[in-house]
Amino acid sequence: MNKAILMGRLTRDPELRTTVSNIPVCSFTVAVDRRFKSASGERQADFISVVAWRQQAELVAQYFNKGSRILVVGSIQTRNWDDSEGKRHYATEVVADEIYFVDTKKSESGYGNQPASQLPEKNTASDGFFPGPDDDTALPFDI
Repeated sequence: MNKAILMGRLTRDPELRTTVSNIPVCSFTVAVDRRFKSASGERQADFISVVAWRQQAELVAQYFNKGSRILVVGSIQTRNWDDSEGKRHYATEVVADEIYFVDTKKSESGYGNQPASQLPEKNTASDGFFPGPDDDTALPFDI
């Protein structure tokens, strides 16, 4: 099974090109934090090359830019080619099957796309959570 799931930030703006057959292809790099910190306490990241094709390529080029958080589901593929001097090059990259938005689009209120007048009241316990639509109803069992 060959499945890669990455969540991270774009290290630069995506690069959209088209093939000679007029198929859109987009290349970008995702910085993915490692789970553990180094001995000095710093978090390290891996920089993983990703390629998206067709509609996925156009979506990434239109809606993502440097610093955007992204979730990519795809497969790892390798390729090689000879340059004009005859030197062989190798590349390992993730070919995206699915692309997901991780960040919400910020509005002036800083909370998604909702206007500030429609934001829920903050919980008075100041725990940082917003009450859900059914928080005032009794549960059908004891806690």
